[in-house]
Amino acid sequence: MAYRIMEPRFLLGRTVATPAAMALDIDLASYMRRHHCGDWGDLTEEDKQANEEALIHGDRILSHYKLDGSRRIYIITEADRSSTCILLPEEY
Repeated sequence: MAYRIMEPRFLLGRTVATPAAMALDIDLASYMRRHHCGDWGDLTEEDKQANEEALIHGDRILSHYKLDGSRRIYIITEADRSSTCILLPEEY
């Protein structure tokens, strides 16, 4: 995929985070910005391509980011773009 300036690529809708994600005590906004601008994080190339297609066809969008150590977060935007949620993988 070509390099892109960090510009929003879709609507986020209502943005929320689970209590467990909030308890990580990290800057969740920076990860939300990456998701919003199409930096899908630590996904496989197949999953990144699925997100690119979701932008066209209006499907759900998922990003996955590795934090320090074994900690990770998911960010999911619903297909109808009504909401975006930051959560831990075990909450998925």
